[in-house]
Amino acid sequence: MSPIDPVRPDGEPVSRASGRWTAGPGGFPPELAVASRNPGKIREILTICAEWPVTWITAEDDPREWPVVEEAGRSYLENAALKARGVAAAIGVPAMADDSGIEVDALDGEPGIHSARFAGEDATDEDNLQTLIAAISTVPATRRTARYRCVALVAWPGEWFAYAEAACEGSLILEPRGRGGFGYDPIFVPRGDFRTMAQLTPEEKDAISHRGKAFRELGRLLAEGGRARR
Repeated sequence: MSPIDPVRPDGEPVSRASGRWTAGPGGFPPELAVASRNPGKIREILTICAEWPVTWITAEDDPREWPVVEEAGRSYLENAALKARGVAAAIGVPAMADDSGIEVDALDGEPGIHSARFAGEDATDEDNLQTLIAAISTVPATRRTARYRCVALVAWPGEWFAYAEAACEGSLILEPRGRGGFGYDPIFVPRGDFRTMAQLTPEEKDAISHRGKAFRELGRLLAEGGRARR
């Protein structure tokens, strides 16, 4: 797999497909498995992709045995591909996965791909949140710039895949605000707003978030039969 293209400076998505396909309306597969066990992430994905002409499959409502895929990749793209390809191979239908993280400039881009395990392998969202707050507690507010990044990917059984990457720029605060979202949302303030991600409505968040932008671009890519945007 080739290295991922960088997101454009404005944070808008880029995408790529490895080939063309004909199954399903306009290039969408008839069935699509969501290769995640994170309830918050699954809820967001199904909301963002609600108009996709597919039958959704999740591990919770599928009788087949789904693999537990270790996120051992060195990039968001590699991790998303490991998850989607692992599920696609196990159950025999195309699978969709994403990998995402928060990149803090004052921490040289960390936690990045380690965002879900920043406080340890068995860390909760609250553990990770408090660990990040402690890590930036002495950083001046003007230097607490950060971004959420997401790679969304669909893999077919075999070698074909398509992906999109997008980012959401913002900054961090030290006092959590809001009860929506999940992960680091209570301390992430998107650029151009004064509210945290956790204070936005689900519709407002999906419109600007890294995940919303990446999955909308992936949907465009599938609908157009694999024409990627650079």
